[in-house]
Amino acid sequence: MEAHAARNSEMFRGELSPVYAMLKRPSLIDYPGKLCRVLFISGCNMHCLFCHNSDLTRPKDSFYDWPRLLEALTASREYWVDSVCISGGEPTLHPKIQELIQRIKEYGFHVKLDTNGTRPKVLKELLPLLDYVAMDYKAPLARYGEISGCPALDIGSIPESAGLIAGSGCEYEFRTTVVQGFHGEADILAICRELSEAGARRYALQAFVPPPDADPESGMPTSRTPMKTLEKYHQICRQFFEDAIVRGA
Repeated sequence: MEAHAARNSEMFRGELSPVYAMLKRPSLIDYPGKLCRVLFISGCNMHCLFCHNSDLTRPKDSFYDWPRLLEALTASREYWVDSVCISGGEPTLHPKIQELIQRIKEYGFHVKLDTNGTRPKVLKELLPLLDYVAMDYKAPLARYGEISGCPALDIGSIPESAGLIAGSGCEYEFRTTVVQGFHGEADILAICRELSEAGARRYALQAFVPPPDADPESGMPTSRTPMKTLEKYHQICRQFFEDAIVRGA
């Protein structure tokens, strides 16, 4: 494996990967049950007001070159890292996302993809390569344009992606970041029904945690989701899914 890594590192020297940034330390929370490195792809086709990675919504013009990226991943094995989470932004927008996944897999890592589900055609090509997929389900379809900040969004892409993921045989989860003032009880009920129709079995509710520099004048919420709200919504979810969980409470 090390000899293979060295050959590839030399082969790709001077080429740029799609990766804009990487968490400095391995993560215990971004890939359920595994210790992973988190890679970030810049650029997004949504404009959620409560986005925690808003700096990554705009495409960047600097990237890890392939040797630096692959060497960093190889070095991570020393700390028992066996997995990679590719997040963003929206990774499926990048034309080299499939190449990135394939190269990481060649190094023996499990690969998880975080996606907003707006690119089902790309997702269909990637699913056979992936070990885990996490799709953000922002809102009930009737409110998707409003909550995602994209009124012109092709809403049909969301249930199409959900169905592809649920029927793929790949490990997966659908998840909603619950934000006070954005998501009500009726919204969670509608989401559960829509995902259930798509065949979903695993759904996670996540607490919204405002960034330290959240500016109230920007419209971004500044309050963490209360535990009592998540508990109430969790009771709804348990009626629809084999595995309904709460995170960040």
